[in-house]
Amino acid sequence: MSATVSFDVATPRGERTVTLSYTRKGSGDPLLLLHGIGHHRQAWDPVIPALAAERDVIALDLPGCGASPALPDGMAHDLPTMSAVLKALCGALDIERPHVAGNSLGGLLALDLARASLVRSVTALSPAGFWNDIERRYAFAVLTAMRGIAQRMPPPVVERLARPALGRTLLTSSIYARPGRRAPEAVIAETLALARAQGFFETLHSGRTVRFTHDVVGTPVTVAWGDRDRLLVPRQGVRAKTVIPQARLVRLRGCGHVPMNDDPALVARVVLDGSR
Repeated sequence: MSATVSFDVATPRGERTVTLSYTRKGSGDPLLLLHGIGHHRQAWDPVIPALAAERDVIALDLPGCGASPALPDGMAHDLPTMSAVLKALCGALDIERPHVAGNSLGGLLALDLARASLVRSVTALSPAGFWNDIERRYAFAVLTAMRGIAQRMPPPVVERLARPALGRTLLTSSIYARPGRRAPEAVIAETLALARAQGFFETLHSGRTVRFTHDVVGTPVTVAWGDRDRLLVPRQGVRAKTVIPQARLVRLRGCGHVPMNDDPALVARVVLDGSR
């Protein structure tokens, strides 16, 4: 069941109150799930049942995404601010140093939390920030095009297009290797979430200078990359391993950029192994 939590975050202009939407399921060590830019927490739905069998799973809508409102005035949608928000969220939910799994932007956020020794472990699925300039510009162009298409299509058109497998492929093949497996209702919901995501372009703009170049010491890290990732190409995983030498690098065979739907059993196993 969906819930909301409000908490204060310190900023240079004083404290601001942030409200986030989340779901919580299962028992065991806490595991925080972070989605990518313009997506929503339902991206994790295919793997949550398996994860919740062993973990206290908190799936979060990041600020301005899904059911979470945008950050208040005076707070930027950038990496330092988002990390501060997630740190304050853990305090508000009374979870100390959770395990974290993140996809794309969520993977970058998870690694940034690990760099600050705020989490027990990280599993980063195709994390952002290990690109070169050409790869980043390509990924941002694809994301911008996806956002533009989602915004221009009226909801009834999205609903009709999402019914056949071909339509779901047209809408989501940039992020899924097996888009036909995605349920029509899920494709409709995530297309609308992308169209309505607040702070989307501010987040992209702040990402132009982001490159993860710091080792992560003292926190177990798993980096997993779909070998059919068309948005952040798999060779970026090799760079991640170079930056974080002790990280476990896993190839997700047959998976795209958002692998949770392409192979839920494989992704759940990788996340659980990474958090043991």
